[in-house]
Amino acid sequence: MAATRKAAFDPVVDADARVLILGSLPGEASLAAGRYYAHPRNAFWRLTGAVIGHDLEAMDYETRLTALRRAGIGLWDVIASAERSGSLDAAIRSPEAADLRGLVERLPGLRAVAFNGGLAARLGGRILARGPAALITLPSSSPAHARPFEQKLADWRKLSAWLD
Repeated sequence: MAATRKAAFDPVVDADARVLILGSLPGEASLAAGRYYAHPRNAFWRLTGAVIGHDLEAMDYETRLTALRRAGIGLWDVIASAERSGSLDAAIRSPEAADLRGLVERLPGLRAVAFNGGLAARLGGRILARGPAALITLPSSSPAHARPFEQKLADWRKLSAWLD
C-alpha cells in the first residue's frame, strides 16, 4: 500500500475544557468514517466513558462528542497532516504539527493535556513542554497497543483528577 498524505480532523473542544486529549493522527477507519476513534476495536470511547461515568459506546457519535465536551474534555491530534500507509503510527512520515500552542492559548481553564499513546506524547510533549497545563502520557487506546483493557483503564482513570 502506497503512503498518501492524511489530514487530521478539526479539534472538538469548548473554551471551558479542562482536559485536552491528543492522539497522533486518525487511522484509516476514522478517516473513512469522518469521525474520531471509529475503529470498532479502539477502546477510546470505552475508556473515556469510564472516566466520565457515561456509556459512550452506546451513544451515537454526536452525542458522544457532546458528553465529552460537557465533561470538560476536548479532542484533537498532534499531527495536522502526514504521509502514512495504513493506520500504524510507525508508518507516519513527514508529519506537520498541528497548532497545539494556538489551541491551548484559547483554553483558559485547561488543566491537563493527555496524550493518547507514545508518538502523540513525544511530538506533542515537545511543543507543549513549557505550557500552562500538566502533560500526561496515556497508553494508546488503539488495538495495536496490546495491553489488557483494565490496565489501560487504570491509567486513563487518572484523568478524573483534572476534571473535578
